[in-house]
Formats: sequence, structure tokens, C-alpha cells
Amino acid sequence: MLDAPAARRNGAAILGVLRTVLPHSGTVLEIASGTGQHAAVFAPALAPLAWLPSDPDPGQRASITAWTASVPGDAPLPPRDIDAASPSWDVSPSDRIAAIVAINLLHIAPWPVTLGLLAGAARVLPDGGPLCIYGPFMRSGRHTGPGNARFDTALRHQDPQWGVRDLDEVTEHAVRAGLGLDRICGMPSDNLLAVYRNRTPDTGW
Repeated sequence: MLDAPAARRNGAAILGVLRTVLPHSGTVLEIASGTGQHAAVFAPALAPLAWLPSDPDPGQRASITAWTASVPGDAPLPPRDIDAASPSWDVSPSDRIAAIVAINLLHIAPWPVTLGLLAGAARVLPDGGPLCIYGPFMRSGRHTGPGNARFDTALRHQDPQWGVRDLDEVTEHAVRAGLGLDRICGMPSDNLLAVYRNRTPDTGW
């Protein structure tokens, strides 16, 4: 069972926003669930919504399963092997995906993951369904705080394909994919939570 200190710090703040933007029924698909700590907290807190975690890394999925086993009552569903950049995700209409959540993903993944997340949300979500993206962002090419600037430098040194994304650029691509920006919520430690809503006609995928 893996443990991420950031997940322990930011869970309550993220949950507070999710309570105000998520639907009351259906399934929330979490992309890149990582350790599984958020899933373990959010699933019982947001019931009767079902929480479906996912991660392309087998080690992370094992950790998600371990955290899931520790949840009494309304536990998360078994994790799926989903790569956000893939044009096809392991979900179907029978999963009743009503919302998608991605926490601390965009800055530790290549840019195609962001594009894949937006395209997948437009493909999978019902009309008006929310895509909630949490993490550090720039606005209009500027960091929201000096800590994020240092973090961005460290990320790009670790992997040139990583880095703090500009939320305005993300939104531009979201609109191209068929998503509309609903709101941007300020979060602790200079993070943001952006909520997009699907505006793509239902194709019955």
C-alpha cells in the first residue's frame, strides 16, 4: 500500500469542491488514481455515486486495491487499466460514467496525456457531465506562486516532457475537444481546480 503525503494534505479541500459540482448518481471515473488514497476517501464520502479508480501502472493499481480493501461500506470499484493518452479507454456505456476527475496528473505526464484526457472526456461524458482537473497551473504564461515556479523547473529537469501547464492553453484545447469551462476554484498551496462540462452531442459510444 503506497502513501502519498500530498493526497493526505489536499483530499479535504478537493472533496469540498467535488460535493458542489458532481452529479448525484452514476459513476465517477478517476483518471490516474495513483496510490488510491483519494479513491478510498471519496468513495464513501460521495455515495451513492460510485467511484471508479484507474491507473496504467500495475504497481499503482495494486496500491489502489489495497486501499480499497481498507474501506468499509461504500468502497471504490476495482481499478481499471486506463492510459489517458489512449484513444480507447476500458469503459463502456454500462459503466454509467457521469463525471471524470483527474488529480495531480497534467504536470507529471507528457502533453499528449492532457489532450487524451480532454478527448476522452468529450467521448465518454454525457452532455453537461463534469471533468474536474486539479493541480498546479500557470495563468496567461505566469505561475500562480513562487513555489510553483520552482516546482516547474524541477519537473522539467526531471523530464523535459513534464511541467506545470498553462490553464488557458488547457482550456483552449478543451473547447476544441467539445468541453466548456464551467468554473475555476482556487485551492490551497497555489493549486487550482478547473471544472469543464461536456458540450459534445451524445454519440452513444
